[in-house]
Amino acid sequence: MTTIDATFQLHRSTSPLSDAERASRLQAIQFGRVFSDHMAQVTYRDGQWQEPTVKAYGPVALDPAASVLHYGQAIFEGFKAYRQPDDGIALFRPEANWERFNRSAARLAMPSIPKELFIGAAEALVAVDQAWVPHGAGESLYLRPFMIATDPFLGVRPSEQYLFMLIASPAGEYFPQGLKPVSVWASKEYVRAAPGGTGEAKCAGNYAASLLAQAQAQQHGCDQVIWLDAIEREVIEEMGGMNLFFVYRNGAAPVIVTPALTGTLLPGITRSTLLDLAASLGYSSEERRLPLTQVLADIASGAISEVFACGTAAVITPVGLIKGHGIEQTINNGENGPVALSLRTALLGIQRGTLPDTHGWLHPVAVAG
Repeated sequence: MTTIDATFQLHRSTSPLSDAERASRLQAIQFGRVFSDHMAQVTYRDGQWQEPTVKAYGPVALDPAASVLHYGQAIFEGFKAYRQPDDGIALFRPEANWERFNRSAARLAMPSIPKELFIGAAEALVAVDQAWVPHGAGESLYLRPFMIATDPFLGVRPSEQYLFMLIASPAGEYFPQGLKPVSVWASKEYVRAAPGGTGEAKCAGNYAASLLAQAQAQQHGCDQVIWLDAIEREVIEEMGGMNLFFVYRNGAAPVIVTPALTGTLLPGITRSTLLDLAASLGYSSEERRLPLTQVLADIASGAISEVFACGTAAVITPVGLIKGHGIEQTINNGENGPVALSLRTALLGIQRGTLPDTHGWLHPVAVAG
């Protein structure tokens, strides 16, 4: 057993992949299919976090009565580690993910986790599994922290025991077709979240509830679903698990518009980043209510020139077609648009250290030479 830092203890894997095996796994990366050699975990019991450890990646033992299996107390986050030009490694905005993680925890009556444990878990795991951070353009190491309720008790109340874990998966392009515009289905049968619900929390149940609508979208030949509000079934909220942006023409200075946060949308870290980044590229930005019928009319008239989605996993993905019952509207001739591409290039440049990080978003990780 080795101490990684002042907090985490390392129990190194006895069977890590060889350099050749790891290199093979890093070829043609599929999102979320391959995982690094280790994982971090911290347990919560008796009212405190304890036993912060990095150990070999492997199965987790749960009591069949564990609360998460019955009442769904489960939250997660996602952020990335990027290889830098000097071969160093930096996390992108982990403090923002820690803050949102604790907001999700509060909504699901789960304990908050200290920043030094949340970010420390990422630093410790990346330090030991630094060889898993890929070097290719557009590639990164995706970090998935999550917390589940583990109390073996069938009563309906918040658990008294929890497990926080962090796993890592090398990532390339999120969508198999690469950077090509996706098609989306505007669902009016199903909703993602209602006022007063868990829409702004990143909890597992939100994603379970989305799967049927996603399957419906695919049945209609679409890649993703667009969520509309729960009351009118008319106001645009999100695309799948990503935030949406609409580019309005305004002479030489386009305006990027995204749905306002109402408590039913996830406040995306990439969404926030793009709103901050837009001004440096000469774009103004707005957050407001966006009815589907108005958006379709604005696309048809040319007032909207581009639509794109954003999220940690996919970064920025253009949208080329909106479909629905009685709806079929092509955007920008189904091609990638210049505003989405310029924002994507700028964001990836900051993340990979090839452009200046004037906002202080990068969090360097100390790794052995």
